[in-house]
Amino acid sequence: MASQINSAAITDVLNGLMDSIASVVPIPSIPGKPSLISEPIFQPEMGVLIGVTGDIHGRFILEASIKTFGAIGQAMFGMALEGEMLESFTGELGNMIGGNMVTNVAGRGTKLDITPPTVIVGNSKLSSSPRALKIDIRLDGVGDLQVYLMLEETV
Repeated sequence: MASQINSAAITDVLNGLMDSIASVVPIPSIPGKPSLISEPIFQPEMGVLIGVTGDIHGRFILEASIKTFGAIGQAMFGMALEGEMLESFTGELGNMIGGNMVTNVAGRGTKLDITPPTVIVGNSKLSSSPRALKIDIRLDGVGDLQVYLMLEETV
């Protein structure tokens, strides 16, 4: 039976995720306030889903336009990424952010691991979690990155 996730664990994971995005993505950003959503997530262009296991189970999704992911890739590697290269980069970006987040929360005493990325391309509806936190992050001069955090249980 799943137990409730305490607010301190949610805060740790959320802060770890935001710190990770700020350190991995080399574009000045302004995160919005987290909002609780209960409706399905509609992913219009591109995203990456990373599972979270360990002391807390769940997943997070990074979602943005193809243009925004391309601009992040350009900023990180100095060259334009398109097609399969952009899809591969998007998965690797999720890995880098997830791995950094795991390291961040480990320093706070929470043991986590991540699953391999699932890249989502095209219009998709994700409805597996009854509640999620959504954070919109404004990337300076690039566009918006939406982050969804869906935590399910503690072990």
